[in-house]
Amino acid sequence: MRIGDVLGAKPSQDVVTITPDAGVRDLLALLAEHNVGALIVSSDGTSVDGIVSERDVVRHLHHDGTVVNNTVGAIMTADVETCDRTTLLDDLMKIMTDRRIRHVPVVDEGRLVGIVSIGDVVKHRIDQLQFERDQLDHYVHQS
Repeated sequence: MRIGDVLGAKPSQDVVTITPDAGVRDLLALLAEHNVGALIVSSDGTSVDGIVSERDVVRHLHHDGTVVNNTVGAIMTADVETCDRTTLLDDLMKIMTDRRIRHVPVVDEGRLVGIVSIGDVVKHRIDQLQFERDQLDHYVHQS
């Protein structure tokens, strides 16, 4: 199973991005509006300059209560783990677990083409297990 399969099963292929110079208040509004936990930081909408999540806001809020007056670029994670459509699902699951990350941008030839969350991965894996269970059940009860 590859990440392209996970992307293809998502109801929407849209990726919400935000520029590094946008304010944290704008970030919070977009997170709430789109009901997502992270946004890709991109100066042009196709490159990956960073990623910023609810977790980044909370961590900065703990140290500095004025974080909402800052820019996204000041709180984003610049070292972003990415994958491509051919990445194996099991490989990405290991990376997400080992690095304790919940969102991974999908990049094709340097261009942002999607994002995979841990929720997407779990849903896809559950669907796969359900299918296998149904196939085994059908096989056992076929006779």
